[in-house]
Amino acid sequence: MVTRGSPQKILCGVPRIAAIVLLYAAALYLSVVYIQSIGSGIGIFSGLFLVTFISQSIETFFYLVDALILMPWLLTNSVNLCLEHLCSTEELSGLLLFFLVPIKPCEDSGSKPLRGLTRLERQQITLPENLKEILVGVLLGDGYSQKPKGCVNVIFKFKQSIIHKDYLLHLYELFKFLCPSAFKIEVSLPHAKTGKTYSSVYFNTYTLACFKELYVMFYPAGSKIIPLTIGELITPLSLAYWIADDGCWHKTNQSVTLCTDSFSLAEVELLINVLNEKFNLKCYKCRRGSSYRIIIPSYSIPVLQSLLKDIIPSMMQHKIGL
Repeated sequence: MVTRGSPQKILCGVPRIAAIVLLYAAALYLSVVYIQSIGSGIGIFSGLFLVTFISQSIETFFYLVDALILMPWLLTNSVNLCLEHLCSTEELSGLLLFFLVPIKPCEDSGSKPLRGLTRLERQQITLPENLKEILVGVLLGDGYSQKPKGCVNVIFKFKQSIIHKDYLLHLYELFKFLCPSAFKIEVSLPHAKTGKTYSSVYFNTYTLACFKELYVMFYPAGSKIIPLTIGELITPLSLAYWIADDGCWHKTNQSVTLCTDSFSLAEVELLINVLNEKFNLKCYKCRRGSSYRIIIPSYSIPVLQSLLKDIIPSMMQHKIGL
């Protein structure tokens, strides 16, 4: 996200400044060429360089060409780089995006989302059952919901590191009809200790009444919890997106870890019971510092793969060993 006065926005103005400087340089050279052509005898470069009428004319031409090349940056203030052409590594992508972050979304960021919904239209939107199941999985993972101050309705926010951009864009394609704008790129400021920048892709939905049901269950007091009715809410599709969002595949021992660090021990044990009873898995918990994670062991992986292979997003199939 580019904010007023941020380094990202300042750097986005570099092409504007460069274009103006080049135009001034061209004008200066043009005036010198004109003065020499009328034989004024003024030579500001005398004794320093061998400058002729032809060489100055050529330099003037190049200054103008360079300025014209930068003019699209000056007029649109947008880079229009496609995410698919960015480097896949976090560090290099962050470095590129730090200098080239666009104000507007990429042109290929999907078809145009709905805009300008009236209050009545927002109230009438219903959430398809498959998207509700996906949101349950996303809420168990990295996704989060919020009721903005002064609003009665609820917004959903989706965010992933740039290295998981394909998964984020997959989610955007599913929810874009509920979004006021396309996905955007956010670049963090350099880390205080490491100096590294981190880039992310994100999008937000409208504030809608159809999200309130899940919000009330997962955020009864404003902070995310695991509702006691999670066994009724979670489906194979929910599990697929939970693993896609917050699961890790361990190639060495052929197991899946669900990163449930933010949940309490009681909540982790509730989730384990639901997974084991509802999906015939043999999950167990593993302590990590003061928190706990859920392990889906190797002997449950065939059951998990059979359950999810056709519904987990294709770019995340590796998270279940496929």
